[in-house]
Amino acid sequence: MDKPTRPDLMRRRSLLMGGLAAAGGTAICTSAALGQQPASHAGHAVPAGTVVADPMPGMGHGAMMTVGDVDSAVNGFDPTDMLTDWDTGTVSTLPDGRTLRTFEMTAEDREIEIAPGIRFPAWTYNGRVPGPALRAKEGERLRIVFRNYASHPHSIHFHGIHAARMDGVPGAGMVDPGDEFVYEFDAKPFGCHLYHCHAMPLRRHIHKGMYGAFVIDPDPERRPEHAEVARSRLLGTPENAGWQELVMVMNAFDTNFDAENEFYAVNTVAHAFMKRPIRIVKDKPVRIYLINVIEFDPINSFHLHANFFDYYDQGTTLTPTLKTVDLITQCQAQRGILEFTFAEHEPGLYMFHPHQTEFTELGWVGMFDVVEALA
Repeated sequence: MDKPTRPDLMRRRSLLMGGLAAAGGTAICTSAALGQQPASHAGHAVPAGTVVADPMPGMGHGAMMTVGDVDSAVNGFDPTDMLTDWDTGTVSTLPDGRTLRTFEMTAEDREIEIAPGIRFPAWTYNGRVPGPALRAKEGERLRIVFRNYASHPHSIHFHGIHAARMDGVPGAGMVDPGDEFVYEFDAKPFGCHLYHCHAMPLRRHIHKGMYGAFVIDPDPERRPEHAEVARSRLLGTPENAGWQELVMVMNAFDTNFDAENEFYAVNTVAHAFMKRPIRIVKDKPVRIYLINVIEFDPINSFHLHANFFDYYDQGTTLTPTLKTVDLITQCQAQRGILEFTFAEHEPGLYMFHPHQTEFTELGWVGMFDVVEALA
């Protein structure tokens, strides 16, 4: 892919500014920065519903911030809620005593708002972009009932281990409009995975929004050498409750269909976590399930300000593949787990963003709001 030229980037930024005008904003830089919940701590105490000043004055970078808010109720999903909104399906027991975990998924055409005033004709799983964050335990039997209510053939291709007939590619799991298919396979290997539509043309189906997180937790009984670490990843255990876990899907949108992205984000809405920083309790460690599904740009990255983290590439190991780093890169469809803590930091706002600076300026940037305790 050719490297974007300066005129290319200027065109993209012009489109961003056009979006601001379409939104009817009354200001250019950030005007609101409420956290997930109102909290009181030094430097940025805000009563609920109060419009406050820019949390980091000057970070608007000369009018490179969207104005206004996306209506999450109309959209049908909220990027903040998506951080912790795991879909664990419905659990039952098979005759052999194993756990059967069943998920219901649909394909739907939906127009979504990706930045204030900017609408995108998406193709979705369960009416949202990204699709539901599926979570299961290693060794369980998974059943995914997929119904296509959309206008094009679609499928679900799971990154994992399964039979060829369950692969979700043409000839093995494609679903025409109005039809249904049931994918069934065992949950393995444990890790931070991805699912997406594998209909052709592939990049069109992915960039239109057909993707989501697929996390398989390790079974501690199968990992005795790292049982404590495995329990900390297993949703529902006391060890897991000691962590603040977030799922972040890095995505982008080509709004004029010229094979270049005009907006970048985590969980779809540009600048969402600048306007509404992610609340973090300083004494609890943080674990991020990070997935890159950006089309058209080969490389994306995650950089954390004022801190370092351990990284588990693909999440398929219980020991870090990188230790004490503050930036990792991911190519398209790559994913991994980040672990870090703010225990020794003072409360405040800490930025995260990719180190592709144009991605940052076009919406992929946010803040962690580190607090002593939740109100």
